[in-house]
Amino acid sequence: MQTSFDSLPPSELSSAPVLTVTALNQQVARLLERSFPLTWIGGEISNFTKASSGHWYFTLKDDGAQVRAVMFRGRAQYAGLMPREGDKVEVRALVTLYGARGDYQINVEAIRRAGVGALFEAFLRLKERLGAQGWFDPERKRPLPLFTRSVGIVTSLQAAALRDILAALRRRAPHVAIVLYPAPVQGQGAADKIAAAIASASRRAEVDVLLLCRGGGSIEDLWSFNEEIVARAIVSCSMPVIAGIGHETDFTIADFSADVRAATPTAAAELAVTPRADWLNSLSADVTDLRRAMRRSLADSNQSLDNLSRRLQSPSARIGGQHLQLKALSTALTHAARAPLGQQRYVLEQLRARWRGQRPDVRARRQEIASQQRHFGAALGSQLRARGHALAALAAQLELLNPQRTLERGYAIVSDSAGCVLRSTQAIKPHDVLTVRLAEGTADIGVAAVQAHLGAA
Repeated sequence: MQTSFDSLPPSELSSAPVLTVTALNQQVARLLERSFPLTWIGGEISNFTKASSGHWYFTLKDDGAQVRAVMFRGRAQYAGLMPREGDKVEVRALVTLYGARGDYQINVEAIRRAGVGALFEAFLRLKERLGAQGWFDPERKRPLPLFTRSVGIVTSLQAAALRDILAALRRRAPHVAIVLYPAPVQGQGAADKIAAAIASASRRAEVDVLLLCRGGGSIEDLWSFNEEIVARAIVSCSMPVIAGIGHETDFTIADFSADVRAATPTAAAELAVTPRADWLNSLSADVTDLRRAMRRSLADSNQSLDNLSRRLQSPSARIGGQHLQLKALSTALTHAARAPLGQQRYVLEQLRARWRGQRPDVRARRQEIASQQRHFGAALGSQLRARGHALAALAAQLELLNPQRTLERGYAIVSDSAGCVLRSTQAIKPHDVLTVRLAEGTADIGVAAVQAHLGAA
């Protein structure tokens, strides 16, 4: 039975709530957002517009229906692609209502080309399988060479990344040789040709490090680098491989398989070589350190030489020292001879005093003692003179044995390069360099021939 507003009492009509259009649209929007969480929606782009504010407005449609869509600037700037009319895409969106017009629409949070989800799942499956085989293990990664003399590049001849790589290498290390292994980086059969180029570089082994590079693009554009054949070629390569594929946010199977992953192709070139200026600065620092070490070594050697020269004593100085020692011994001997005599003289005086006390008249004994003293003094003086003459004779003989006197008579001392004095021609060989010490100075002479001394027949 249909109820007529005319049949309702006036009190009920006046108490019924009245919604504004704004409140109604807000409630509907909240209802839609609670009922439809973020979900992926596929369709075709139509009526695409990029506003001056940076927001994207377009219609997403299929064969049977369409829906308005908006992607705000904060999300659009990270989209990774610029949609065009007729593109098949998949969007992750929130179903809502635009309150100002009451239009039902979707707010897009992320956008990707249609089919990317399946490609990404294939990428994850291959990554997990190859990772389980140990292809991505850090222990397998090879270090980059410290000094790179040649760099190989696997990329397309038409790639813009190639110009960036060459410019970076010329700027940083113009001395490095560059070998290009051209291969298409996208399209049908590109993966096989990339793998063949890597295998060719590995087989030829003419470079120190290999760069695998490509500019940015969608996941479809970069799919050649997600093929197992490319990963296998990288792992089997005989030299370290640096992967510089796409932008910093792009990751491929080749990035995980390579020994080093660079954020961009230019970054790959910078990782491959050390700037020549750095090497020159390092060499300059090494030269400075070497010169400093050489000066320090020479200073130490000079100081050691001075210390040794001060310790070195000439034969004349040594003989002079021994002569002084001999004089000291002579003085000690004289003192040792006089001491008993003095002691005896003291005893004699004591006895003389005792005798004087017992025998007042001791002239005869005194004369006898005086005579004995004279004889004893004469004998002692004669003995001292004889020992003095003997000492003088020994000193003369010692002077005759002085090597310096022998040298002054025209003789010479011959020694080899080791400083050993030579006494026979058997220790001398032709072309030896000998040192001859003369009375004044030394001379180095070369030996032209050696003749053995032949005795008389």
